[in-house]
Order: sequence, then structure tokens, then C-alpha cells
Amino acid sequence: MRARGQMRSASSSFDTVIRNGMIYDGTGNVAFRGDVAIKGDLIAAIGPDLEAGTMEIDATGYAVSPGFINMLSWGAESLIEDGRGQSDLRQGVTLEVFGEGDSIGPLTEKMKKEVVERQGDIKYDVKWTTLGEGLDYLVQQGVSPNVASFVGATTVRIHALGYEDRSASAQELAVMRDLVRQAMEEGAVGLGSSLIYAPAFYAPTEELIELAKVVGEYRGLYISHIRSEGSKVLEAIDELIRVAREAKVRAEIYHLKVAGKSNWYKLDHVITKIEAARHEGLQITADMYPYAASGTGLDAVMPPWVQEGGHEEWVKRLKDPDIRSRVEEEMCTPTDEWENMYLGTGPDNMVLAAFKSEELKPLAGKTLAAVATMRGKSPPQTAMDLVIEDDSRVGTIYFSMSEADVRRNAALPWVSFGSDAGCVSPEGVFMKTRPHPRAYGTFARFLGKYVHDEKVASLEDAVRRLTSLPAGNMKLKRRGMLETGYFADVVVFDPAKVRDHATFDKPAQYSTGVVHVLVNGVPVVKDGDHTKAKPGRVVRGPGWKGWV
Repeated sequence: MRARGQMRSASSSFDTVIRNGMIYDGTGNVAFRGDVAIKGDLIAAIGPDLEAGTMEIDATGYAVSPGFINMLSWGAESLIEDGRGQSDLRQGVTLEVFGEGDSIGPLTEKMKKEVVERQGDIKYDVKWTTLGEGLDYLVQQGVSPNVASFVGATTVRIHALGYEDRSASAQELAVMRDLVRQAMEEGAVGLGSSLIYAPAFYAPTEELIELAKVVGEYRGLYISHIRSEGSKVLEAIDELIRVAREAKVRAEIYHLKVAGKSNWYKLDHVITKIEAARHEGLQITADMYPYAASGTGLDAVMPPWVQEGGHEEWVKRLKDPDIRSRVEEEMCTPTDEWENMYLGTGPDNMVLAAFKSEELKPLAGKTLAAVATMRGKSPPQTAMDLVIEDDSRVGTIYFSMSEADVRRNAALPWVSFGSDAGCVSPEGVFMKTRPHPRAYGTFARFLGKYVHDEKVASLEDAVRRLTSLPAGNMKLKRRGMLETGYFADVVVFDPAKVRDHATFDKPAQYSTGVVHVLVNGVPVVKDGDHTKAKPGRVVRGPGWKGWV
């Protein structure tokens, strides 16, 4: 059958040969027709008319590219539940990168207990302490994609000083620097921050610079959910550039966007500011997801002061009538002191998506405004009630961005891609939560809608931005290109048919058009279906002594 693997003689020179495909090697160079041969976990040869392989894949009419890299994945927990990672894998993703502010290590015993207490539908024991141990645990459990991680600036801050709204002491900062150093030597690819959320919000720029200096010693990347994506977005980008300049590190902006209709005009200024820094010689990049709606929790609509001390203290304060009154007033008052996503989006454009409580799950898919009307309360009071009742931050989708901005960002040559979601499947425990469609469609949507249909980029450049660009930004060794001696993370897809099908109303739908995926030379998707193989490995950054 066309494009189906066929067995050949065991005496073949290669384990697998992918034949007659259009090869997009990840460099951005013009594609060419040829074969890709794999021996063990490495690419052994690329060229025309290669010798036979033990298994052969006919890729006639298809594109052959390096595996795609998900720069912003929340897949650690979902991979513990189901190591197949199907929503991403079926789009061609072969590497999941974690660590937007929070990372799976390093943890104290108290932090481990908090992880267990805050779990939703997926339950597991925390059997690791450091970041390196956590990544190793995932692979030991068995995962289909490769995994990597930034060390979370929020995680090391909680480790050193908890959830307090203050600057770190000199001693605490020294502890944080040591934790970052340990994580880098265990293979972290850099430092990740998420500065609109408490307690990360409490960290001054100087703290970030000091932590980023450690990352710079190991050639790591500083990556940030910047302090504002709305009214103070330009100032937030200035902060990231300052960190890059003073810490002498490469820096990246998580999920580049301008949120809130009143701020959409600022995108020109955002791009100009970033490109000026790049022209100066700073290595500034960004990543994005191709949707005009973001996804986070209801903590993003409440002032950071009410969240000091962690989740339990936040919920406790929200039960105090006087505090509730103050929170509602601040939610409804324009400010540049914190990122107010309530005013920036509005309750009619905030769709409740993820609850822990079985009693509240029927509210998923309704707007905050609609639930407020049902309950006869104001939207701010309703938001506070839901946090208390669900004992969670309540996953929420915010329709706050411009489609024209999404299209423009998707064309920028220094922008890669990340789902900002788990890697899940439309079955079992995953169906208890309503995900953002980006969990199922980020990479296929970019290739299908924006590249094939709207021509915002050539396919050669699109593949580069899904592969070698992020691999190079993280200094990954022998990943991100189809080149002899590189690891055999390979995708075979139909450029004319790759499509996302997940919608906001029906998000749990796989994308189509990816035919074959190999991870470390092992087929994990064959003819569009998962093979059950789990060859994923930990991909470590340049600070690791055995850097590969």
C-alpha cells in the first residue's frame, strides 16, 4: 500500500529508508526530492537512490521534515497519565518542552505535597525531587515523544521563599542561583518565567537578571511570559530586553501577542522594538500559538496581592466580604499596576473551560457573564465564588486577540511555535476537561491554514521555524535538522492536506495530514495511527556534562 512500511532483507544497510519524498531539511533551503536512511537512532544518509532498508516507507507526494518542536508544552502531567502524547504526536511533534515559570523540579517536600493536593482529574505520586529526576521519571514510565524543560523561575522562588510578596534576601537569592545552576547541569535548556502570575509577579527585574546570569554561564536561554501582554506590553518587552542585555543571554518571548482590543494597535511597536534589539546584536526570539484566544485561569483577573501566600491563602481571602469588595473594585478599575485580564477581555469573552469539581463541570463552555446571570451575581463576584467552590484557579479561555495580529505574527521569521497545552487524547480522563483547541491543532493549523492556504510563509521557512529555529535557540545538539549524524526524529506529512479540526465548541479532535512520525528512529505514528511505541528520551541542554 502506498506510504506503508514494507519489510526487506535483514541484511539491508539501513534499518529504515524513507523514499521519494520532498525533503525539507529544516534549514529553510529549497526542498529537494530524495531518500532519508536511518540506522539505529540516527540519520545515516540523505540522497537519491539509497540502498534498501529493512523497512521502507514510500513518501511519494509527501513532505519529509525533522520532527517539530513544541516550545511551550504543559505535557508533563498528561504524559504521566498517557505516555503516547497523541494530540501532538499526530501533528508531527517529536519534542515537548516544559517549564513556563513552573517546572516539575526542583521541589521541596512541602512543594511535593502541594502538587498532590492541587491535582485535578489526573492523579499521581511525585517520586522525584530535582528537575533532572523528574524528566528521567517520565522517560522511565515510557513516553512516545522526547522531553526537555526549562527550570521555572517561579519554582525556584517558591523553593527559596515561598509565596511571599517581597524581594529575595541575599541568602535566598544565592539559594535560587544554586538551584538554577543545579538544574542547568542536569540538562535544563534555560530559565522560564511567567511574570503576570503570583508569586512570579513579586520578583523584581534584578532577581531575574541574577538568575539569568547563571543560565548564561551554561549558554542557556531565558524565556518569559512577559509581565504584560496588554496595556504595558511595550514596557514588559523592555524588561525582557534588559534581562538579555545585562545577563548576556539569549531571550525569547512566550506566546507573542497583544491582548485587549484597545491595545491591538501596539503590535507595530512590539515588532519594531524586538527587531531593533535584534539589530543591536541581542538574540531575541518569540514563539506563538495560531489562535486569537488564550487560555489560563481566573487568577489572571484578580490582583496579585490577594494571591500572596499561595492558593489556600487566596481562597481564604476570597471568603472575606471586605476583601471581596476590594477585589471587585480593582477588577473593574483600569490600572497599569498589574495585568488586568478581566477588563482587557470582558466577561462576555471569557469562556470557563476546566473545573475539578464534578458539580461544576457542566458550566464548562459557558461564559463568565452567562454564569453570573444564572447565579444572579456580578461577574467578579461569580469569578471569586467559582475559585472558592472549585478550590482551583478554574481554567478559562480568553478571547482577547486580533486575528490580523495572529496572521502577522505567524509570518515573522524569528517566531517558532508552542501549544501552551498538554498532549492529550479524546478518551478517558482527558474527556473530563474541556481543552483549548490548541492542544489538538497548533502545528497543523499553522501549516494548513496559515502556510498552505494563506501563504504567510513558504513551506521551507515554516519547517525551519518548527524545527531548527527552536533547536538552535535552545542549543540542542543534533536535533532540528535532517542531516547525517543527527537523531532520527522525522515527520512525513501531506502539505496539501494537513489540517486542524479542533474547534472551541468541539476541541477534542485530532488533526490530520501527518502520515508517519519517527522518534529516535522508531516509528511512533504509521499511516496516521499510533504504533504504541514509546522511544522518547530526555533531551538535555548545553549545561549538561554529557551534552547530546
